[in-house]
Amino acid sequence: MAHYSRLHAIVLDVPADDHAAAVAFWEGALGQPIPLVEKYPEFHGALLEHQRMLFLAQRLGDGAPRVHLDIHTDDLAAEVARLAALGATRVEGTGPWQVMRDPSGQVFCVVPDKPGTLNDDNARRWE
Repeated sequence: MAHYSRLHAIVLDVPADDHAAAVAFWEGALGQPIPLVEKYPEFHGALLEHQRMLFLAQRLGDGAPRVHLDIHTDDLAAEVARLAALGATRVEGTGPWQVMRDPSGQVFCVVPDKPGTLNDDNARRWE
């Protein structure tokens, strides 16, 4: 099925005890506020100024710190199937998104975007 997708977010996964310090550091490093995401209180995030990329700091319940990428799409099932055909594996569905691993074991998420957000100007169309 034809659909769109794009690499849209860089996500820091940070242990809870280090989350506030990580947010403060990255606000200084990026030169902009990274506010709490009200809908998902485990996240602080912002669109990076002068770029089309989202930066998120996710507070973990447990686990080691890491960085993962988010791919946004207008058709979650189609994009997950496309990536699985390339060798990715499904890890878990969490909320409205799908956690996956690439063939080297790196975790990433596939996230549905708002209808009409993705188009030929800002995303890749897959047939």
